[in-house]
Amino acid sequence: MELRVAHSTLRFRTPLRTSYGELAEREVFSVELDGGGVVGRGEAAPLEPYDGVPAAAVAEALAFYAELLREFTPDVPGHLLLDACRRAVELPEALAAVDMALWDRAGKRAGRPVAALLREDHLAAVAVNATIGALDRAGAAHAAARAAADGFACVKLKVGTGDDAGRVAAVRAALGPGIALRLDANGAWDVETAVRMIDALAPAGLELVEEPVHGVAAVREVRARVATRVSIDETADEPGALTAAVADAVCLKIGRCGGIGGLLSQAALVRATGADVYLASTMDGPLGIAAAVHAAAALRVDLACGLATLDHFEGVQVPPALRVLDGTIKVPEGPGLGV
Repeated sequence: MELRVAHSTLRFRTPLRTSYGELAEREVFSVELDGGGVVGRGEAAPLEPYDGVPAAAVAEALAFYAELLREFTPDVPGHLLLDACRRAVELPEALAAVDMALWDRAGKRAGRPVAALLREDHLAAVAVNATIGALDRAGAAHAAARAAADGFACVKLKVGTGDDAGRVAAVRAALGPGIALRLDANGAWDVETAVRMIDALAPAGLELVEEPVHGVAAVREVRARVATRVSIDETADEPGALTAAVADAVCLKIGRCGGIGGLLSQAALVRATGADVYLASTMDGPLGIAAAVHAAAALRVDLACGLATLDHFEGVQVPPALRVLDGTIKVPEGPGLGV
């Protein structure tokens, strides 16, 4: 088996401001797994300010996987290939690229979309939210109005960067009452601040507040003290977080879960606690978005997923199969990942 790796840098049209910093560009590693004449494609998209994983570590892991996989023949089952890579270097963001490529290859060999391999009655389309960074009031209102005009039924606004009350009010006014408004603080607040801010912002009509604080104990306390639904994102990485029934919902990401297979396993753990699951991009490239769409469709996710992010990049052509239409992305119909 041959694993080929290519590196690229994606630049944002406008820097994305969040509570953990400003993103102007991000690095992506695309892979091709070639065996038996069928090539599977995948992607590793670490984002160090968010997940703490440097691109150099992913590059090193992928190079190690490439050497390792040369020893395997094309008839070796995919789960054994992935297990061998995991035993060698257990880095979820790098493993995700191999996992995606294996699913893509399996779908191509079967002539079926990945979602259909995962579940026969998968969703035909996945609801997605628009994402608004930490813009000022006018900028946030303009972005919200554009999202509403484009047919999004849910908008996520980054908060925890100042003037949250003014920005939330401006966005709600631009959206009107019928569009769900989700806030994402990326853990910017402490418990007392989070409780105060959520209670103050709740009259705007909030679907949920994502990652108001970091840490299982802190999230549990916030959730117990506010009426608004609370979800976790970064905190999902903490040991035991997925089984602790700490939040009303959990945001899962392909890269952090080590690929499609890992994400499905983590979703099962979350749902066993009674919490909802939704997926989001770590500002991934097209292959990462496609993998997440297939996984969300197989999970029949109800909440809008944060996968409408490809338009944030300059010079990236959104594949026709991943275009957002009226706040949804249809599941790609081609074999494998379909992009």
